[in-house]
Amino acid sequence: MDIAAFSQTMSHLVLGAFATFCAILLWSRTRDMAWTFVIVGAIVSYADIALATLRSFGILGEDLVRYQGIPVLQLALANLPLLFSGIGFLIASSRKGNP
Repeated sequence: MDIAAFSQTMSHLVLGAFATFCAILLWSRTRDMAWTFVIVGAIVSYADIALATLRSFGILGEDLVRYQGIPVLQLALANLPLLFSGIGFLIASSRKGNP
């Protein structure tokens, strides 16, 4: 791994940790369902970043969880943040009046 790839991986990891920390901080202060889904999406996104980092350093193998050749864990962690964020946005947009 060259210095450019290392710095990109580390900055992604650090900024993801910052976003996750802020999401958990907000989670402790709000009980709003829409925000909760967006926060869970941010946390799952960081899990994807952490898993990708462990794979790039060779700590975890590429075939961590496969079902009939499909990388289930990788597929779930890549798509669940978008699903959770979308559900949160949908809940927020379906409200009547001021939130």
